Parts: sequence; C-alpha cells; structure tokens
Amino acid sequence: MSDKISTTPEAELARNICASFGNKASELLEILHELQHRHGFVPEAAIPAIAKAVNLSRAEVHGVVTFYHDYRREKPGRHIVKICRAEACQSMAAEETCSHAERKLKVKLGGTTSDGSVTLEGVFCLGNCALSPAVMIDDKLHGRVTPQRMDELLGGLARKAAE
Repeated sequence: MSDKISTTPEAELARNICASFGNKASELLEILHELQHRHGFVPEAAIPAIAKAVNLSRAEVHGVVTFYHDYRREKPGRHIVKICRAEACQSMAAEETCSHAERKLKVKLGGTTSDGSVTLEGVFCLGNCALSPAVMIDDKLHGRVTPQRMDELLGGLARKAAE
C-alpha cells in the first residue's frame, strides 16, 4: 500500500474535520461522529486520511469504526427506522414488530430497501421503555408500535416521498 495522499472528496472532508479537532487521536470518536453527520456515513476512503491526520494506524481507526454500532459504513436510506430490541420492548412483542417491518419493507434488520428509501435497524434501548415497543423514525420517537401502527408509520414515509 502506498502512502500517496488521497484526493477524494471523502478524504478531503475527513482531513478538514480532523484539523478542526486539532488532529488529536483523543478526538477520534468526535471526528467520526462529525464525519458521519456531514457525509451520512464513514466512507472507507476517509479511514486512511483520518489515520494519517491523527497519527494512528488504519487498523486502529477501522477498529473503532467497526466496534461501535452507531457508525455507518455505507450510505443509509433517506429514512432510518430504528426498532428497539431491548428487554422491555421484547416483553411487549418487539420481535413481532421487527419481523413485520422486515416483511413489509422486504429487507432484513441492518439493511436498506432496494430503492434506497429506508434503512431498517435493530437497536438496544431508545429510552422509551414505558411505551414499549418503541420505534424511532428519522429522530422522531414513537411508542406502543404494533405491526398495524408500523404500517401507518411506514405509509407516512411513502406519502412524504410522494409529495
């Protein structure tokens, strides 16, 4: 592998973000969060640029990106649907809601629909245990989501896309 400096837009953005955090390895998590916030995910092309900027190995940066489930390595769908799978939600049939959403969207948890409209994620605790099962759609929290309610919420996404 060469040490040639990448000139991709992703690498350039990563270098700029690193610089804004003082090129400090101690700021790696914040750098990755900012990159994902601005780019939508952490692209593979950014990892070598980040590693060089903060004086870490590519393996160290890659290890952090793959260890924390909040970092995306691929572009997500236009909408992100998170279904809580923690104990309180499991006790209120969250798995049934998950299975229903997978069938309805024709995608498994962790995947994105073929048209790129929805990424479906299983998460562990949305902090809405009293209203289990909980679902978050594009940062909006919903409680007591049954399969029927999931249909309504997903239908709302389809209507938004049509507008």
